[in-house]
Amino acid sequence: MTMPGPDSIVADAVPRLARGVRMVESAAHGGRVLLAPERLFKLDEVAAAVLDLCDGTRSVAAVVDDLAGRYTAPRDRILADVSALLRSLADKRLVEL
Repeated sequence: MTMPGPDSIVADAVPRLARGVRMVESAAHGGRVLLAPERLFKLDEVAAAVLDLCDGTRSVAAVVDDLAGRYTAPRDRILADVSALLRSLADKRLVEL
């Protein structure tokens, strides 16, 4: 059995926004943003769609399945993109896995 690498995200991880981080609509920034203490990150539509599903109750696999049902993209491509996004946000301590 192969163990996941330090950059990979396991499919049964249950992502959620980190404590003190909120996703809000910002007219000033022209869309949705993540607000964290003394930081702000503008989200594109794809990141916002992923984070809408990361509510602390769904696994990464469930998030990917939901997105695969909505969009016409291969599941493994969606998994790779979701994993990269969540890893990047986790590294910035915006998301907990």
